[in-house]
Parts: sequence; C-alpha cells; structure tokens
Amino acid sequence: MRALVFTGPSTVEMDDVAEPEVGEDEVLVHVRSAGICGSELHGVRTPGFRIPPLVMGHEFAGVTDDGISVTVNPILSCGTCDLCRTGLRQVCRERRIIGVHLPGGFAERVAVPRAALHKLPDDMSWEAAAVVEPAANAVHAWRLADVAPGARVGVIGAGAIGLVCVLAASTEQTASIAVADRSPERRRMAAKLGADTVGGELAGEYDVVFDAVGTAETHEQSVRLLRPGGVAIWLGLAGADAGFDATVLVRTEKRVLGSFAYTNEEFERALDLVGGWGLGWTASYPLESGAEIFTELMRGGSHPVKAILRP
Repeated sequence: MRALVFTGPSTVEMDDVAEPEVGEDEVLVHVRSAGICGSELHGVRTPGFRIPPLVMGHEFAGVTDDGISVTVNPILSCGTCDLCRTGLRQVCRERRIIGVHLPGGFAERVAVPRAALHKLPDDMSWEAAAVVEPAANAVHAWRLADVAPGARVGVIGAGAIGLVCVLAASTEQTASIAVADRSPERRRMAAKLGADTVGGELAGEYDVVFDAVGTAETHEQSVRLLRPGGVAIWLGLAGADAGFDATVLVRTEKRVLGSFAYTNEEFERALDLVGGWGLGWTASYPLESGAEIFTELMRGGSHPVKAILRP
C-alpha cells in the first residue's frame, strides 16, 4: 500500500509499504483523512521523539471493514497504573502514540486497537473528523486553565492548535479573546473564528495565556502578560528553553502548566464540538501529494493552517 514515510532528518517520501498486520483486539481502518500536525513538522526536522523510518499521522479518521466511520484516539495507555486509574491516561508512563511509536494514518490503511475507535456522527465531514484530535488538545488545555467566567484570554500562535484554542474559548463565558501571530492571514482567520482582537503580539494583561508556539520568546511572553495569580498553558513544542525568570512565579503566584493531549472524555467532547465549527482554515490534498505538502510546511509555509491528506 502507499504511505508517506519519515525516512530521515528533514525528509519524508511517498513509498510502498507492507500491509498492516491486524492483531487481536485490533481493527483495520481504511484512512479517509489525516491531518499534518505542527509537532510532526518539528519532529522530522529534529528526530528523537519520532524515529525513522516511520509512517506518522496521529490525527486521522476512516472506515472499518464493516463500514463504520470512525476517528481514532491515538493515545494508548496501559490502563492499569496509578495514573490511568485516576484519569491521567494521557501521561501514562507506558504511553504509546499511534503515528509516533506505531504506524499511523499517513497511509491507505492502519491497524488500530478497537478501544481507540470513536464512531463519527453520520453528517460529519472527513475534514472535520481529522480535526477532532487537535480539538481535543484545546478542550484539555481549557479545562486545565480552570478560569472563572469573564476571563481575559490570550492565545500566542494562530496555527491549528491556537485556532482550536480560540474556538474552544469562544464556547465559554470569556470577557475577551486576543490572538497574536506574525501572519496577517492567520490573524484574519483568528478574528473570523471568534477572537476579539488580533495583532503581531499580545498587549495588556490576561487571566490565562495559551502558548501554542513554544519558543523561549513565547514562553516569556505568556508569563509576563499574566495578571498576578494567572495561569499560562503551554501547548507548543517548538523549543526546550523555558525563557523566563522563575522567581517571577514565586513573587506573583503566576502558574505555568504543560498541556499534553487529552482524556477520553475530552476527546468525546471535541467530537461533539467540531461539527459546528468553521473549517475554512483547513485544506485537503491527495495522499500522493503528501511529501510535497509536508516539506513545504516544514520549510516555513504558512498556508494552509491545517493540511489534510486524503488517501
């Protein structure tokens, strides 16, 4: 079968790969849509978390052999440890991720544990189905923030994760949502999706700031722009440097929380939400064009915000 394969640093290629072996308690999913994630762009540039050769793709949906349309929660956990038992399966110490540790959705077919499947509503498009996974990240981040109604919300970065943070926040009782991004096109999209103000940088003071970029610079901004006692939620993975003076946290009781993935319940909540969201920030391409599209985005292309591959 055909697949987009991560073959080495900064290199992805279309190739013929072996058909997946379907194990016990697994289901063969015929992929219909798979989104390219910013973490994959970063991961191909700097291998480590993802090790080639690998078929990536953790944001995907498709059809089972018996004709059921599904999307896939790619987070696989042991289900028995202290973390899993208390609802923190996304940070299970034995966690594996489809598309990272196991072959993923950048292929015509993929073997998936039956427990990871979530049935799609009959009227959901394949584009929307591919957005459920990133949307679940935003649902989780918002719940981690745990802010009161009337919060002033800042979002740094209007890539896919930043935009779904805007969409998630817009369903809550916020006082205002401000978005910062260097791209005028992405700023316009953020405004269209519900941001009250947009610009090249955030200004003012916020109750919560979502950093969907993850550089030292954006880390510093996310903390500096918080009110005392506010919370910065870090979702971006662009760099390892914290970028700020940690004594500020002590003297102002500001908080920084990392946000990784989502719970099962948050994934289901995202599945409920995305059907009503505008998806003008996505664009679909044939899987065979995957290497070209992926490479263009990896080299800094800003359009589309979310590329979806269609086998």
